[in-house]
Amino acid sequence: MVALTPFEEGVVTGILIGEGSFGGDGKQPQVTLRMHVRHEALFRWLIERFPRSRLYGPYGHGGRSYYQWMARGVALVEDVLPLLESRITPDLDAYATGRLAEMRERYADYIARIRRAA
Repeated sequence: MVALTPFEEGVVTGILIGEGSFGGDGKQPQVTLRMHVRHEALFRWLIERFPRSRLYGPYGHGGRSYYQWMARGVALVEDVLPLLESRITPDLDAYATGRLAEMRERYADYIARIRRAA
């Protein structure tokens, strides 16, 4: 991962608060961002800053064309999660804070295992 400027940290935090999904597949946590293909430049920008994350698509479903960006595994735990943990707070967005906390709690063992291995 590249070192982010404060502006870049704000962009990532804001876009994930507003459009991101904090969850998992039952085995590992993931942060997902799904948006229309018109936002391709933003997705490419994210990949440049988080090269261990993945970009999928474009997909077409229900008349909608979109890309899906995902951070999971080491990319999530080492690159994205520290940023989210330091920036997403209840005074900024209580709902997003709760979603992030639920993901961290549900996958606490997985996250701890990756952090111990680092």
